[in-house]
Amino acid sequence: MNTMKVALLQTKVSEDKRENLHAVREKLRSLRTERPDLVTLPEMFNCPYQTDLFPAYAEREGGESWQELSKMAKEEKIYLSAGSIPEVDEEGRVYNTAYVFDREGRQIAKHRKMHLFDINVTGGQYFKESDTLAAGDKVTVFDTEFGRMGICICFDIRFPELSRLMAQEGARIILIPGAFNMTTGPAHWELSFRARALDNQVYMLGTAPARDLESSYTSWGHSIVTDPWGNVLGQLDEKEGVLIQELNLDEITRIRRDLPLLESRRLDLYRLEKL
Repeated sequence: MNTMKVALLQTKVSEDKRENLHAVREKLRSLRTERPDLVTLPEMFNCPYQTDLFPAYAEREGGESWQELSKMAKEEKIYLSAGSIPEVDEEGRVYNTAYVFDREGRQIAKHRKMHLFDINVTGGQYFKESDTLAAGDKVTVFDTEFGRMGICICFDIRFPELSRLMAQEGARIILIPGAFNMTTGPAHWELSFRARALDNQVYMLGTAPARDLESSYTSWGHSIVTDPWGNVLGQLDEKEGVLIQELNLDEITRIRRDLPLLESRRLDLYRLEKL
C-alpha cells in the first residue's frame, strides 16, 4: 500500500510571535515517535488574526519565522506546510502567505492568498482583509516524493475554480491552512472540504487555529481531513490538538478509475484555463 502519514497541528495563537514559534517546535518534537511525513500548521499561526496587526507582524521572505520554520523541517526530516504568516514585499505590500518546506528545510512552495476575506454577514461576522492585505495571483502546486500537491488559504476554498486548476495541474492532495469563524464554520467548513475533495477526487487537509473566545476573531477550529470519495477521515473539535491520519494514496488512483470524473469533462464545450 502506498501511504503517507500526516499530522495537522491545531495550535493556540498568542500575541507573542516567538512564543508561537516555540510552541510549534515543541509540538513537532513531541511527534517524533509518530514519524509523520507531512505536518501542517494553521492560517496566521504566529500572530493574532486581526487586520490592523498584520503589517506589524509582517516579515520578508527569508525572515525570522521563515528561518525558524526551515530549521524545524530539516531537524524533524518532515515536509512542513507552515500555515500562513503575514509577508511584506519590497514595495511594502502585505500578503497572507503560506510556505512549504521539504525534509531538508528547502522552500518548495509559496502561496499568497488569492481571495481576500471581505465579508459582512447579516447578524454575523464582519471582516475585511483588504484593509491591510494585498491579494496573490498565482495557482500553487509543488512536487514531493508522494506526488504533486496544491496549497491555498482559507477563503480560497470557496472558489471551486482554484481547486480544479490545482487538480488539472496534477495535485492529488490539497493543503489549506484556514480560520473559518463561528458564523461560517458551523455552516460551511466541513461541507467545503467534502465538496472540493469529491469534485476533484483529492485528499483535502484543512488546518485551523484552536478556538480562543478571548480573541477579537474566534476560530471555529475543527481541523479536518477528507478523502477523494468525500468522506471525513478525521476531524478535531475546537480545542488545541493534533490530528494524525494515514492517507492511502492508491485510493486516489482507484477512485479516479472507478468514477472517472476528471476524464469525463466535456472540454469540447467548456474549459477552465489558468490565466
